[in-house]
Amino acid sequence: MTAHSFPLNTWYAAAWTHEVGAKLTPRKICGTSIVLYRQQGGTVAALEDACWHRLLPLSLGFLRGDEVVCGYHGLVFNPEGRCTFMPAQKTINPSACVRAYPVVERHRLIWIWPGDPALADPATIPDFHHNDGTDWVGTGGTRYGLKCNYRLVVDNLMDLTHESYVHAGSIGDDNITAAPFDVTHTDRTVTLTRWMIGIEPPPFWKKLLGKPGVHVDRWQIVTLQAPSTIVGDVGVAVTGTGAPDGDRSQGVNGAFLAAITPETETSCHYFWNFVRNFDKENEELSQALNKGHVNDGKGVYDQDFFVLEAQQRAIDEHPRMPFYNLNIDAGVLWAHRMIDQMIAREATTTSAAAE
Repeated sequence: MTAHSFPLNTWYAAAWTHEVGAKLTPRKICGTSIVLYRQQGGTVAALEDACWHRLLPLSLGFLRGDEVVCGYHGLVFNPEGRCTFMPAQKTINPSACVRAYPVVERHRLIWIWPGDPALADPATIPDFHHNDGTDWVGTGGTRYGLKCNYRLVVDNLMDLTHESYVHAGSIGDDNITAAPFDVTHTDRTVTLTRWMIGIEPPPFWKKLLGKPGVHVDRWQIVTLQAPSTIVGDVGVAVTGTGAPDGDRSQGVNGAFLAAITPETETSCHYFWNFVRNFDKENEELSQALNKGHVNDGKGVYDQDFFVLEAQQRAIDEHPRMPFYNLNIDAGVLWAHRMIDQMIAREATTTSAAAE
């Protein structure tokens, strides 16, 4: 088995629910080409995107009811991946099948399990309830085929000191690098917590708070659900009104959401959203926040994309591992440790099964 940097026995986001309908939608996940489609009853199916016969991608074929017809010789496959028709013969080879993947729709996303299907427990789908559009609202989007290893995105979000430099003039602030932080963890999560007390709010938060001249307490509480789903609880409140003790009523609270799916070793799919729990009926604000994050190369996430792809190019040109680490990398190091442990457990299980 080829070594790779991502675990397989886990759930990854494959698409937004609205992106998959009664058509064949190709997607590469963890180095494997997969085709998604929605059946007539509404359930999403996911099949290996390669016909059993001559390996033409099934996504180049078409749907007939709930079955996929290969566009080369007309073999037909049902949602379980079993061939149900072969041209010019009545007998169907019993080995004629393609792999079907476990799929679950939750939190406005379609999640796929690329590993051992017997281990695919829907209860382990990441808690992404902020994305449901109820208590929190936001539009969101995706950067498909971001040209960097998915771990670089994890690094980016688990160390927000980069905001002081990459996002200067919006959310960036020198107080981020000056403030202490704590890192805690469970067996599958890492949480980095940083409070900045009595500071001048950066432009982004100053505008959202709408209280010129006040100082604020700013928080960044970022949680990774291994391997690559991240929720960042962020916001500001007027200094002295109790935010560090749990009373955020005199502030504004947002959350950045990231479901990061490996595509290949040097590319990934980045499902993102920025949601809020205030002024929820304001559609104009929702659109403005989306535009502030992705906007023809000028948004906050656009700035991250530029840095991450440049970093991957530098890694390809000057490979050296491990990276050098600073104190600010504490959350990143825990994240990598958990991901590596997941991969190691899979390798052990695979070896045991082969004996």
